[in-house]
Amino acid sequence: MSRSRTALAALAMLAAFTLAPGAAQAQPSSSAPTIKFIITHPAGGLPDTVARIVGKRMQERLNQTIVVENRSGANGGIAVNAMTSAPADGTTFVVTDGAILSINPQLYPKLPYNPNDVAPIAALATAPLFLAVHPSVPVATMPEFITHVKANPGKYNIGSSGVGSIHHISLEALKSGLGLQISHIPYKGTGEAVPALLGGHVQMLFSAYPSLAGAAGTKRITLLATNGLTRSAQAPELPAISEFIPGFSYAPFVGIYARVGTPPAVIEKISAEAMAIVKEPEIIKQLAKVGVEPIGGGAAEFRKLLDGEIDRVAKVVKAANIKVE
Repeated sequence: MSRSRTALAALAMLAAFTLAPGAAQAQPSSSAPTIKFIITHPAGGLPDTVARIVGKRMQERLNQTIVVENRSGANGGIAVNAMTSAPADGTTFVVTDGAILSINPQLYPKLPYNPNDVAPIAALATAPLFLAVHPSVPVATMPEFITHVKANPGKYNIGSSGVGSIHHISLEALKSGLGLQISHIPYKGTGEAVPALLGGHVQMLFSAYPSLAGAAGTKRITLLATNGLTRSAQAPELPAISEFIPGFSYAPFVGIYARVGTPPAVIEKISAEAMAIVKEPEIIKQLAKVGVEPIGGGAAEFRKLLDGEIDRVAKVVKAANIKVE
């Protein structure tokens, strides 16, 4: 696309953003360019769920069509490559977690995208993971867990949703931070890892609250703590692991990313809309139902979150010598 066409597209975007007070309930304008949210995960996953909740509300507020497109594969690379290959005209974004900038560049020698082409513009929400144990582990609290596992080195297995996943990073940080000897068993996603825990094939794992709450309610597993920096509103009675390992913070967060070079005015508007949306009471309720807690941070706040995650992940990857094949 030529510079003149890109500029015209950006102007059209900005014109679409200038709406009358009652426009939020109107049908999307046919003259405004369609906004595309590309998702790195399949439908139903964390980024997809957040993108659909936020995208629907943003469409109403902007009176502009927003399409959610799932392009999973290559650890998010397919989706990010699609965005960075599209014109930087403010119509194509990626909605995903921080792994595309914090984990992938540290584990994969070659990526289908250049991380320097990706600009984080809005932090939407976080979904803390919870440490759960099978009843075969005779503990009910985090202090009991620490004492018991230390007294039984190598006795237990801990599952994850895959090598290099934030679940894996969390468990390696837990092991090193507390000096625990636990064997890692990777699975292909939460859909395999949680049943493995319920069946006793592994005795512990990290997973999102919705995937564990039912089993915890029927005493098939015990929840011990969250991997977020602070306690979670989903289960405030449970401690954060940071209360035992200072600075422990590995809860995945979802945000909106743009291609570098996207018009600043468009980025600022999308960021402002996203921050406003995740603070709406009804949106907070919808997110809570799927185990997600709002953040509502702009580009600077999002960049700060990512920089912190990059540093923490780098230390874990090096200490645990994590490699992907």
